[in-house]
Amino acid sequence: MANRSDTDTKAGEEAPIRGSGDPLVAASGVFKSYRLGQSRVEAIRDVTLEIARGEFVALQGPSGSGKTTLLNLLGLLDRADQGRVSFAGKDTEALSEDDRSDLRRDRFGFVFQMFNLIAVLSAEENISYPMALAGATAPERRARTQELLSAVGLADKAAVRPDLLSGGQRQRVAIARALANEPAVIFADEPTANLDSKTADDILDLMRSMNESRGVAFLFATHDPRVVSRARRVISLHDGQIESDRSR
Repeated sequence: MANRSDTDTKAGEEAPIRGSGDPLVAASGVFKSYRLGQSRVEAIRDVTLEIARGEFVALQGPSGSGKTTLLNLLGLLDRADQGRVSFAGKDTEALSEDDRSDLRRDRFGFVFQMFNLIAVLSAEENISYPMALAGATAPERRARTQELLSAVGLADKAAVRPDLLSGGQRQRVAIARALANEPAVIFADEPTANLDSKTADDILDLMRSMNESRGVAFLFATHDPRVVSRARRVISLHDGQIESDRSR
């Protein structure tokens, strides 16, 4: 598949606080609340941050700190109550649901705690499916899928369904699927939570390698110290607000 360039950042926008180049994903004054019984809980309160191209960032915090909510807002899986979420300088809040879906499909990748693979499809078919949705030709899908299976060390598992794969192998398929449409950024929600220590380390090494070799930004929501230790930037959340933001 041909590489696609991101939308150009608008002239006159401020330079990013972190990372190199223009901000890829940004939130400005974002709020998000949910109804719990008769009351409303503020999950995210006045969060402003920028993620640059090629960053490897961990959102950490205790349960209820807002890290998954923030990840979902930045990944356009949910909408903010107030504030602005942008991608490559474009305000995503103004996009229709169809346009947001297209942006997620074409420029974002997602890796989930429970893998979220399609059970009736083989590893190869799971990886190929997002490319089919994006309109890639059959030869393009085959070539890209073979490349990704090799990259994640599963070239011999192409025809195997997820239920016959180990947890680590399923997460490798999920990573390959996330990379299928050559995304600019991958959002990973607790990707090591259901893996043993050795497998988690291997998966994190693979993600770091993909970040370095392909220039894909990674943003993790995690409480796993192994993820935090590998991140080049750690954003700590507490009660829906950024408590600290440090680079290494």
